[in-house]
Amino acid sequence: MYQFPTWRYWIVGIVMVTATLLALPNVFTYDDSLEISRKDRAAMDAAAQERITGFLKSASITPNAQYPEADRLVVRLPSAEAQQKARSAIQTGGQGDYVVALTRESRMPQWMRSVGLSPMALGLDLRGGVQFLYEVDVAGSVAQALERIERDIRSQLRDDRVPYTSVVIEKGSNTETGTQERVRVTLRDPGQMDAARKSLADVQGISITEGAVPGVLEVAMTADQIRLRQDAAVQQNVTTLRNRVDALGVAEPVVQRQGRNRILVQLPGVDDPNEAIRVLGATATLEFRLVDEGNDPYTAQRTNRAPIGTKLYFTREKAPILLKRELIVSGDQLTDATTGFGDQGPEVNVRLDDRGGKQMLNATKENVGRRMAVVYKERKRLGQNERCDGQVDGEWCTEEKVVTAPTIQSVLSSSFRITGFTAGEAHDLSLTLRAGSLATPNFLVEQRTVGPTLGKENIKNGFNAMLIGMSLTFIFLILYYRAFGAIACVVLLANVVVLIGAMSALPGATLSLPGIAGIVLTVGMAADANVLIYERVREELRLGNSPQAAIHAGFDKAFSAIADSNITTLIAGIVLFAFGTGPIKGFAVTLMIGIATSLFTAILGSRVLIQLIWGRRRKLAALPV
Repeated sequence: MYQFPTWRYWIVGIVMVTATLLALPNVFTYDDSLEISRKDRAAMDAAAQERITGFLKSASITPNAQYPEADRLVVRLPSAEAQQKARSAIQTGGQGDYVVALTRESRMPQWMRSVGLSPMALGLDLRGGVQFLYEVDVAGSVAQALERIERDIRSQLRDDRVPYTSVVIEKGSNTETGTQERVRVTLRDPGQMDAARKSLADVQGISITEGAVPGVLEVAMTADQIRLRQDAAVQQNVTTLRNRVDALGVAEPVVQRQGRNRILVQLPGVDDPNEAIRVLGATATLEFRLVDEGNDPYTAQRTNRAPIGTKLYFTREKAPILLKRELIVSGDQLTDATTGFGDQGPEVNVRLDDRGGKQMLNATKENVGRRMAVVYKERKRLGQNERCDGQVDGEWCTEEKVVTAPTIQSVLSSSFRITGFTAGEAHDLSLTLRAGSLATPNFLVEQRTVGPTLGKENIKNGFNAMLIGMSLTFIFLILYYRAFGAIACVVLLANVVVLIGAMSALPGATLSLPGIAGIVLTVGMAADANVLIYERVREELRLGNSPQAAIHAGFDKAFSAIADSNITTLIAGIVLFAFGTGPIKGFAVTLMIGIATSLFTAILGSRVLIQLIWGRRRKLAALPV
């Protein structure tokens, strides 16, 4: 008699108990909820929680539940109306101290949360929310890099004592690099061409050609450097948008690159996209420059000509002011920014990185008693009939305003504070700077909103589709394979439980509407595996083998066919995951997990059940297959 290994019973039992426990939170329905976090990113301590409770009581709102989760406070509410009312009460009472995100939370009991259980993450189409598709201004990123190259060229020629008349960026065509801009370097002495070439050899990522006029060099970025710069800009913007989404407090967001220059942002549970658009699309940053106090800004404004080495700016009161072109510190050197309220009103507390701190230290040490300006710089894409108060470049508008220009009273280093903002401006700027600056502007090319009602309808329709598909499969299996068909039905149910448990446990796995289609397909594949096994068992019985031998041979001989078909499908799933985006990836993830679970349940789970019922019988005349 065939001896069935005991360890197989244990494996199946442990896996099924674990999967059932992991899948159990998905049984519970959801409440309209709020996720509340502090804007200073501190934890929601007991005092903050008590304050939130006070806001809710003052608005006559009784939550279904309230509990801390990581650095957030989750408040489950009885209805969508209560959710909106509670958010308004917290935002009004908190005076901007809290980030309040709309979401939906499971009604599972607290003991499940305490042991780390959670339901599957639902995608945008099932949960509701907003989706944005941004296009990155990669051409602008190349232009920014060229501006840095221009400054490096000036510095390098100065250091190597190669005299020049001008170093300017000009429009031009360069088929080698694929860019329409280049830096034109005009030397004072045409005989210094070789010295200039040698000096500029230390500047990375450029190609140098001689101009049509003697003593002129044309410097352009290489094609490889352009591609690297564009790719780096998209990657940095993805990281920055991810940080900004985190600052918004949105639960389970999706931020991923699409194609060459686009970024997809999905914010499940967000009903009002206005704040998300404002924060995600912000390109504001700060620049610190010394004020030119030796020239008259009104003369520069009247003649529309700034002295060499300076640039004309305007304050918020439209007063002209001349600033040095040389930057002290730029926004990409800021590592942290928080809001505060001091003697002079709202303020932004700034912290610089090591390099920025040294630059600020050296600049302020040499210029105590002089004025330093803080320039607020924003680049945005113009809409129809939208006015630009700055420089217009096609459909882009760059606005630069001096928000404050105080006198340097003492030496500054890596930490200081700046004033001159309204409370709202200070909050938005600190959030933008804290999240990181965009390498180059994004512009919104598509916006889609999915309401919570539509999400619930999608879940209902998807569940009904899965239920109908499984019911038809069960009917066929029971009618055709009788008792063995009933075993197959139990195995298919077990497969769904293990699949849901696996997706609940895997971080980053999100169930979308295509994912439900993947579950339905997985059920069909698992049924197909059982059909292959049962047909093999039938064949062995027809050959005259005993029932016990037929069971054993049926499973062994069907394994290769089942493995081959599932491996080919797995390869297709891997390809879909590698090259697909959004819903295609969701389908691929569900499909790949489903293949693994169907192999386990069909080969091992089905074998254990059949062995338990018929395999241990010493006298077995026939099999109900």
